[in-house]
Amino acid sequence: MKILPRLGAATLCLAPTIANAQMSSNVSQERAPATPIATTAYPGGAIGDGPTTNGFNLSRWAEDWRSMRNPANRDDPLDRLKHLPFDKDGDIYLALSGELRLRVNHTTNPGLRDARAQRQDINRIVGGADLHIGPHFRAYGEIAHAGLGGEELGVVSTSLRNDFVVQQAFVEGDINVSGVALGARYGRQEFTDGANLLVSQRDNNTVRYTLNGIRLWARGARVRADLFDLKPTSYGDRGSEDDVTDPDRRFSGATFGVAVPTSWFGGSKLFVDPFFWRRRNLKGAWGGRIGPARRYYAGVRVWGDAGPVTLDWTVNRQYGFYIDQDIDAWQVMLAQTYRIGTSKTAPRVGFHADYASGGGGYGGRKLRNAYAPFGNNIYYSYQLFLTPSNLITLAPNVTFTPLKDVRLTAEFQRAWRDDVRDAVYRASGAPFAGTQNVRDARIADIARLQAVWSISPRVSVVGRYEHLAAGPALTKAGYASSDFLAGWISLRF
Repeated sequence: MKILPRLGAATLCLAPTIANAQMSSNVSQERAPATPIATTAYPGGAIGDGPTTNGFNLSRWAEDWRSMRNPANRDDPLDRLKHLPFDKDGDIYLALSGELRLRVNHTTNPGLRDARAQRQDINRIVGGADLHIGPHFRAYGEIAHAGLGGEELGVVSTSLRNDFVVQQAFVEGDINVSGVALGARYGRQEFTDGANLLVSQRDNNTVRYTLNGIRLWARGARVRADLFDLKPTSYGDRGSEDDVTDPDRRFSGATFGVAVPTSWFGGSKLFVDPFFWRRRNLKGAWGGRIGPARRYYAGVRVWGDAGPVTLDWTVNRQYGFYIDQDIDAWQVMLAQTYRIGTSKTAPRVGFHADYASGGGGYGGRKLRNAYAPFGNNIYYSYQLFLTPSNLITLAPNVTFTPLKDVRLTAEFQRAWRDDVRDAVYRASGAPFAGTQNVRDARIADIARLQAVWSISPRVSVVGRYEHLAAGPALTKAGYASSDFLAGWISLRF
């Protein structure tokens, strides 16, 4: 590891978040409030660090536990670990975090081939330390262990089995100038400043997706701007020394934000985030060819709450080049739910409708395959059989709370190809071989159910079931239907 190599070893302690297809399964039990590290007038939940609920965030560095400085705010002994002061005033302190996740996945017909079922027995252990030196400087480190056993595992990726990784390690500073918060973060970090379908820490993996480089920001009362230049982490499997920055890929650009006046639409919390990104890959792959690619993303995201409606809409045009082809692609991702009632646990009904252009993956003047930089692919399939490239989906869903602290979400999704001359693509971006030679559009029908039991702010249990009924675009190429069943318990502090 080349970025801050000794930070994690010096500051971390190891001890005992989950993501689903739409959002993190945060619990409903109230705790002492937490605020983002940089105090600014711009709404803290919209600065690109993901939602913080009851003090917890998927990105643990986005949590601020300064309230735990007061013993009256501590509910149990673990709360003491959230504020370990090094000076009399408590301005220099350490906040520790940790997670233990035990999980089992069962998949029939793995790879959508008629084969013996796969079972994955997975464990994840994460420890984090957030060192604050005064109100404007911090250093964060995070280590992780990923364990995997089971049956019919096939080729195991380093994001599923890894004895030891330095998952994150960065330094950060901020300053307030005339009411504008200016900040910078440098090192290995998660990046989630955008729609979850485009950029995500991929919590479904055992080792999370991280990048290396710099992120800069300016945040005012109603507007913000973020600039970044990052390269992905390439994880090895022999300890932290072979976890290096990938020299072949680079992700950079700018994301802006505007907070819509709260008086609009009868009371709302809506945000408009235009963005312009660039992704470079010196070893891009489409249709069996490997070569340099440079892809630009110009788009806008509109998201938040407007009365009983929660929405997340993203549109982006992609252009650039891949070897000798011009890139000309589009993505339109529209998700919305409607709350039936006024309570926080009221049922919600909704749907998502998505379009990701396809075509040209196997030759032609233009490459029309859309591509997400590193999005959350379980949104389309818990089994990671689909990705927003050459894909059209329509999925109604319903979420309700049958018991206290138990939330159920059911969804039925239909999926088609945009271009039948192009392949069906997996979450990895690899094609299902032979599907480019089938001329049927329908990919699959997918029925999904998720149950989340939030036992406490620290403990949650999750169960998932998915049945993928393969359509003719898959079956005519020799692929089969599949069932997926998963369950896990997550313990965190």
